[in-house]
Formats: sequence, structure tokens, C-alpha cells
Amino acid sequence: MSAKDLPEMNQPGDSMAADSGTESSPNREEVAQADGKPENGAGGSETAGGAPGESVDALKQALQQKENEIGELTDRLQRLAAEYDNFRKRTSREKEKLYSDSLCDVVSRFLPVVDNLERAVSAASETGDGKSLQEGINMIFRQMTDILEKMGVKPIEAVGKTFDPELHHAVMHVEDENYGAGEIVEEFQKGYIYKDQTVIRHSMVKVAN
Repeated sequence: MSAKDLPEMNQPGDSMAADSGTESSPNREEVAQADGKPENGAGGSETAGGAPGESVDALKQALQQKENEIGELTDRLQRLAAEYDNFRKRTSREKEKLYSDSLCDVVSRFLPVVDNLERAVSAASETGDGKSLQEGINMIFRQMTDILEKMGVKPIEAVGKTFDPELHHAVMHVEDENYGAGEIVEEFQKGYIYKDQTVIRHSMVKVAN
């Protein structure tokens, strides 16, 4: 029997190769399903690309909100700065006006004294009478004292009083048994106090013992 006469038969190797090919494909599908990765790659890319897009939009909204808040705070700060600058300027003008009004009020009270002093000097120069000049000066002194009292200013008592550093300024000391300890025996310059509270000028005195 020749080889031509034999019926065609599948060789064992061909049969095994065919079987092997049919089994390998299901195995790959099973492995892909077990790993949780779909065989179609397009579906996986859509799922992965959705979350980053939403996160970027949320970040943009949050950033815009913060920028709006910063803008509002900046505007508020600028308004406060402008209001403070206006308040400072207004306060400065009010202080200047108050000082100017007070100064004018004080000076106006002493203008009559200046007038009388001018008249006394003029009269003394015309008559050559020293007595008239002395009387005029005494009158001016009384007038000035009266003005100071009306303003709440009065002299600080010194001679015969006990030395008080709040009222007196000692420039000399003397040891004398005729005076008590800390007693003021002489006044070199009169001091003045305003409404018994604020010392305008301390008395310059000599203190015993």
C-alpha cells in the first residue's frame, strides 16, 4: 500500500496545536476579567478621565471665591485707611483752631493792660514825674492780677510755708534755728497755679534747715 492510497489523517502534532490554540483564548479573557480590567481600553479611559476634570473645576471655583474675598478685604482696608486719614486731618485742624481760639482769648484779656502800660510810659515821659509812673505801674499790676484771678490763675504761697516739691523749687538752703525744718524763708520768683491743680510755674525759694 502506497502513501498516496492512505486517507489523509490529522497528524498528532497538528491536533495538539489546534487544541492548544482554542484553549489559550478563553484563558486570556478569564485573566483580564479577574484583574478587573475590561478588554476594551476605551471604557477604562473614560472612567479615569472624569474625576480629574471635576477636581480642576472645583479648584477654579475655590480660587475665584478666594480672589473675591481678597478683593472685598482690600477694598474695605482702603476705605478704612481713607477714613482714618480724614479723621487725622480733621482732628489736627480742630486742635489748631482750639489753640488759636484759646490764644486769642488770653491775649485779648491782656490788651487793656498793654494799653494802660503804654499810657503810663507816655505820661511819665511828658511830665517827667516819677510818681505818676509808679502809680500807673501799680494800677497795671493790679489789673493784671485781676485778669489772672478771673482766668483761674493765682500765685503759689511760699514764704512761711513748708517746702513742697510739687509747688516749690529750692535753689538755696540755709541753716537757721529761728526757722523750722523745711520752712521757706525767702522767695526769689513767684510761682503760679491754675485752678489749684496745674502748676504753671514753681516758686523759686530759699529753704531753711
